[in-house]
Amino acid sequence: MNRTKGDEEEYWNSSKFKAFTFDDEDDELSQLKESKRAVNSLRDFVDDDDDDDLERVSWSGEPVGRRTRPGSFQSLSDALSDTPAKSYAPELGRPKGEYRDYSNDWSPSDTVRRLRKGKVLIFLKRTLSKEILFRELEVRQVALRHLIHFLKEIGDQKLLLDLFRFLDRTEELALTHYREHLNIQDPEKRKEFLKTCIGLPFSAEDSAHIQDHYTLLERQIIIEANDRHLESAGQTEIFRKHPRKASILNMPLVTTLFYSCFYHYTEAEGTFSSPVNLKKTFKIPEKQYVLTALAARAKLRAWHDVDALFTTKNWLGYTKKRAPIGFHRVVEILHKNSAPVQILQEYVNLVEDVDTKLNLATKFKCHDVVIDTCRDLKDRQQLLAYRSKVDKGSAEEEKIDAILSSSQIRWKN
Repeated sequence: MNRTKGDEEEYWNSSKFKAFTFDDEDDELSQLKESKRAVNSLRDFVDDDDDDDLERVSWSGEPVGRRTRPGSFQSLSDALSDTPAKSYAPELGRPKGEYRDYSNDWSPSDTVRRLRKGKVLIFLKRTLSKEILFRELEVRQVALRHLIHFLKEIGDQKLLLDLFRFLDRTEELALTHYREHLNIQDPEKRKEFLKTCIGLPFSAEDSAHIQDHYTLLERQIIIEANDRHLESAGQTEIFRKHPRKASILNMPLVTTLFYSCFYHYTEAEGTFSSPVNLKKTFKIPEKQYVLTALAARAKLRAWHDVDALFTTKNWLGYTKKRAPIGFHRVVEILHKNSAPVQILQEYVNLVEDVDTKLNLATKFKCHDVVIDTCRDLKDRQQLLAYRSKVDKGSAEEEKIDAILSSSQIRWKN
């Protein structure tokens, strides 16, 4: 893409980066007599204390791989793909082969004019060979970071890779190479490319994410092929009742888990599409697994599966309800998926905090829970206030009246 001089002016006038002026205390630049001295003296005029002026790049990309908080995965590409709201730097208009001899072409006045306009990076990139440019910027960390951001903005991957090689920054070189997977649309080719990234010099943490990314895409390709066949055959009830809205390919891990809990919940652990298999393979925390499984099964209104999800049995054979995400969250999700009042009441009753229980019961019209809780609290005033909220002549009103008239309750108010 060709950029005009107007585009360059807009970049330096609107960029959040501080422009380079290369002024120094003695203003020696304005007194230069030779163009070669301008190049050799650049290091005297760069202030490397401008780190705070640099905008920290906000990254985004395909959500596969990296954990952002316990239980969720964000892709390593999220930490690599640069999608800014605006383009801060114009692409160079001149071909890279158009290299001028700076020692012959730079006059002192031309140097001052160009540098003082704040176009030094674009100007140096246009006029210097990459070896000279890299060497001159290597000792100027602020300018170097500007150049790296600039190259990412315009998508000059080749020059960026050359720069990282020159600087011997192997991990950044590997991350830049990994970023290329975003440009590969074919799933099989993307998978093979990710396989080549596994042995690159990443940090230990990033290496694990690369392996997870490859493994997840490999699984998704298998699941997608199998489910597409089942759906087209029309013989599987779940696909007939709930046709798939999108392909599972390149989806985040949590989305893949939801898909698996929705379409493959009862499958044996040995299958790639089994939710339990995904949980163990990717070490998904229990809270994340339960939350995702609950959302999927509640959406299908599979209340028996919901009940089984929270029922635990001890070694004596006794069962009890347990929710690692808290029963208040269970109630919210069940209500969102239009669970019957009887089921809502059961889980509202399991909320331990009394105030939270009353608030939820009142909010979702679980009348029996409110009435029984007020009775247990011996709160006659609150029970009287709630009586006005139920239908006249209803079973709930009769129940409240029976409790209020009971002589066996010692009310606290």
